[in-house]
Amino acid sequence: MTTDVRAGGALAGKVALVTGGSRGIGAAAARALAAEGAAVAISYTASRERADAVVAQLEKADVRAAAYRADQAERRQVADLVAAVASDFGRLDILVNNAGVSVNGPVDDTEGDLAAFDRQLAVNVGGVASAIRAAAGVLEEGGRIITVGSTLAARAGFPGVADYAATKAAIVGYSKGAARDLASRGITVNVVQPGCVATDMNPPEGDFADAQRAANPMGRFGRPEEIAAGIVFLASPGASFVNGAVLDIDGGYMA
Repeated sequence: MTTDVRAGGALAGKVALVTGGSRGIGAAAARALAAEGAAVAISYTASRERADAVVAQLEKADVRAAAYRADQAERRQVADLVAAVASDFGRLDILVNNAGVSVNGPVDDTEGDLAAFDRQLAVNVGGVASAIRAAAGVLEEGGRIITVGSTLAARAGFPGVADYAATKAAIVGYSKGAARDLASRGITVNVVQPGCVATDMNPPEGDFADAQRAANPMGRFGRPEEIAAGIVFLASPGASFVNGAVLDIDGGYMA
């Protein structure tokens, strides 16, 4: 099946899959990749309406797009997602692992939701590993794998984030190992680590939001589009020698 994309653009002729692409950073990444000419598939878990809205927006801009339901905690669903996109679009060139969940609470909380903790591990770590393994089977030379992590992986900074931070640290290690494994095939694997970004998962109001602003030299939340710009760079031909890297996009939080 042929792939219809915008004429021109650094990613013309490419096909991208953005997991968790129905909102926030994922939706911004889908729009940014499409703006550079890529055809874009997105995955979602809960809201078909939101996913359809993103697809409609991309199609209105003359970009081929589609949405697929897949639970990132389920290895088989992740593998089937990657296979379906490669089959329906005829190829896969770019994988953006964006889907994730956040479960916060102090480690000494005896009333913590252990089932939610287990799901966070399954989505944030297992889902990324499953997607990378599946994509490795269909990506060709020049393929790109980009995972959205968090600066909390390297600097917790706040109480109550240990479990979430651990999942984001794990994907840095996994991505570095995958970068070694796939480099000989011309496939790069990198991580972007956002700081505080205004999304549904991290609303820019409330006490925790104020604490995040106070910890940031720029004194503000980032925008999803600012993270998407880094993702597009790592997906571009210009990033062909960037591999196993971690790119902080955080307004100076890690400075």
